[in-house]
Amino acid sequence: MRILHVLDHGLPLHSGYTFRTRAILKAQMARGWEVACLTGVRHTNPGPDPETIDGITFYRTPPSAGGPSPLGEWREVRALSARLDELVAAWRPDLVHVHSPVLNALAALPVARRRKLPLVYEIRAFWEDAAVGNGTGREGSLRYRLTRMLETHAARRADAVAVICEGLRGDLIARGIDRDRIVVAPNGVDMALFGTPLPPDPVFARSLGLNEAEVIGFIGSFYDYEGLDDLIAAMPLLLAERPKAQLLLVGGGPMEGALKAQAERSPAASRIHFVGRVPHEEVDGYYALIDILAYPRKAMRLTELVTPLKPLEAMAQRKLVSASDVGGHRELIDDNVTGTLFSAGDPAALAAALSGLFADRDGWEERRDAARRFVEEHRNWSSNIARYIPVYQKLTGKILR
Repeated sequence: MRILHVLDHGLPLHSGYTFRTRAILKAQMARGWEVACLTGVRHTNPGPDPETIDGITFYRTPPSAGGPSPLGEWREVRALSARLDELVAAWRPDLVHVHSPVLNALAALPVARRRKLPLVYEIRAFWEDAAVGNGTGREGSLRYRLTRMLETHAARRADAVAVICEGLRGDLIARGIDRDRIVVAPNGVDMALFGTPLPPDPVFARSLGLNEAEVIGFIGSFYDYEGLDDLIAAMPLLLAERPKAQLLLVGGGPMEGALKAQAERSPAASRIHFVGRVPHEEVDGYYALIDILAYPRKAMRLTELVTPLKPLEAMAQRKLVSASDVGGHRELIDDNVTGTLFSAGDPAALAAALSGLFADRDGWEERRDAARRFVEEHRNWSSNIARYIPVYQKLTGKILR
């Protein structure tokens, strides 16, 4: 079985997108399937073509001429489509597995039809909602509606559609996509990477000013929809109940400047620590210092529909998780069992949830066990990958194990 994956970007770049991709590919390779990847023009990291990273072969699309929207996007689609056609002729896959955004599907669909190849379109988030979430789009605008139409068009033309959660599946069904053509392949954790938590390093903790502290943390990208402004706003309220509380923010992104300015104005300024981006191989050391991982996502279509990856990684690390009650979190977290939910957009509710967790240390091990068990049994990539098998078999006629 030869599967060609078409991607927006890939390794060696680090993002939730590339980590999910790596997990899928490594799990498929472990089953004895042959896989390769083609990245689009938005993969801007210089490197050879092809390039082998972590045992995975990545082919690259040359840069396009660019231009104002929608000319720039049209040129991206054309460039990716031409490169894919060349690669299909040379590599001869049995199936093309295209990953969002929708531009990739628009590039791949004509190639797959011309080459008589089955095509699976995997949607990790709707591009129109992702644009709203990262501040580059507005819900209901002409661009938003056009992108939504293209997403629906691509889902209808694909031979099968994969989504990462029930929220996306339900939305596609409401658009008229046949439910029998949609498979849910949820986010998972590679337990070989996240399965053995490190002990906290007291010297490292002291260097960050966290010794003998009750540490709340966030590790990820600083987008507006992540709600980190609510987390900073909750700190003075939390300190009134838990004087040893400290907040550790690891990462960066578009909201970094605004968040730092907010923190400087806060009465809790001395208890809020920005670390910046850290190399992926060092992240475990920061996880080890954190007692509770907080995910205060704001309520909007993106967060209501899409399940995030980071809470699963925290659960695999046996960390306590507290998250806002948006739909994507409710799909992952069993309240007061595997994590604690609080009202989205409410710093007081967030502070109360964190304070309650610190006051209930006797229940921590039971929660950690339950969360870790959930990841091992239901969100482990070694078993998650089996969800693709019936789809691949039906489309290719091959018997897979």
